[in-house]
Amino acid sequence: MRRFRNVKIVATLGPASEDYDTIRALHEAGADVFRLNMSHGDHDSIREKHRIIRQIEHDLDSPIGILADLQGPKLRVGEFANGEEELVEGAAFRLDLDPAPGTEMRVCLPHPEIFEALEPGARLLVNDGKIRLTVTECGKDYAETEVITGGTISNRKGVNVPDVVLPLAALSEKDRADLEFACQLGVDWLALSFVQRAADVEEARKLCDGRAAILSKIEKPSAVEWFDNILAASDGIMVARGDLGVELPVQNVPPIQKRLVRKCRAAAKPVIVATQMLESMVESPMPTRAEVSDVAAAIYEGADAIMLSAESAAGDYPVEAVHTMDNVAREVESDPTYTEIIEASRRIERRSVADGIVAAAREIAEATDIKAICCFTQSGTTALLTARERPRVPIMALSNLRGTARRLALSWGVNCVLCGELERFKSAVISAARAAREQGYAEALDQIVITAGVPFNVPGTTNILRIAPCQESLLYSTDPG
Repeated sequence: MRRFRNVKIVATLGPASEDYDTIRALHEAGADVFRLNMSHGDHDSIREKHRIIRQIEHDLDSPIGILADLQGPKLRVGEFANGEEELVEGAAFRLDLDPAPGTEMRVCLPHPEIFEALEPGARLLVNDGKIRLTVTECGKDYAETEVITGGTISNRKGVNVPDVVLPLAALSEKDRADLEFACQLGVDWLALSFVQRAADVEEARKLCDGRAAILSKIEKPSAVEWFDNILAASDGIMVARGDLGVELPVQNVPPIQKRLVRKCRAAAKPVIVATQMLESMVESPMPTRAEVSDVAAAIYEGADAIMLSAESAAGDYPVEAVHTMDNVAREVESDPTYTEIIEASRRIERRSVADGIVAAAREIAEATDIKAICCFTQSGTTALLTARERPRVPIMALSNLRGTARRLALSWGVNCVLCGELERFKSAVISAARAAREQGYAEALDQIVITAGVPFNVPGTTNILRIAPCQESLLYSTDPG
């Protein structure tokens, strides 16, 4: 299904979007990738959503990416005798391992690993940062704190610890079970929550064993600090602004977002900007102007994808939210300023033959009347390198591997087309010209740029660039074979 925009849309599925008709409407409205949130729903409900997505993919003959988002270890306080208590600014409050119901003076924090890492002066943020505590004294099984920002604290509220790297694995036992389930199900991407270091990604990769691509969620200050290492270990990145905005001052998040997006582009790895992009559309059919500007800013920065969470999973207007994102993307990408910004931020990368081939393809396409860049890819790398160039013409990625086509659904400007296995370059040229015509990217007398690697069906061998007409009679008469 051809999109008339380059940025991709990720839509989270949930109670508001779990039947065939709604999910199909979301895809037709513009959703390129569907997110399955492993924090909500059991394996049976996740399996059913996966089945429906694959049925829609078959019915529309359109590769669709599926992203399974692992929950990660959740740090929460215990329960209170009265269900909740009011903490007053300046008061003392104790966190410990005692399972007894909490009072206005203390509550259980059933995570000994937190106490092992805490030091005096460290901050504890409760209930998305609404309550802020500072550690005054701590030991292996307790922490005395001062209430800096008071408020109502109730049962099982989440706790963030922004100032220390916790000795926690990014994968809980639940995550390990969910990871294996998702891989057996056949998802295309796995999103890791609570990533603090590259070792967290490497652990998940071993468990995944090549069955899905790994996407790291950046939501911890330590992840920002060690981002370069995490990026090198990951296949993609999600800038998860929710927890990031809790653990860091909110004014720090926009410049961090901009830096991370640029680094991902330079590395030719897809990056999603997520969290509260159209939050008001959970209840309203129209977004706020600030939300539209937020979505537009992510697109101007060059993000590969923008994501809907509660808006499409639990909101009253899931399809309208996707339509809104699609409309904003089309408008932004038609703005001449967008092209200026994207091209001004392009970094010259010339480390390999493939880098040179895709750069030349983009330059030729923009200097002449070329309608599309068609790249044959096994692993997806050539398409990712082409997307890094952010060409002004459409990118068609042709692959005989359905899994590769699905994973590329997350990448900027990449339109995935499945083709048969090819043995000769001449056959590839003919296949590309035919696909360009059938998909509406070019007409018979138009020209396209084709990149491929010889020998065929071997990842990482991009070494050929060809300009070809789309009329098959001309191909047969001019192609040297």
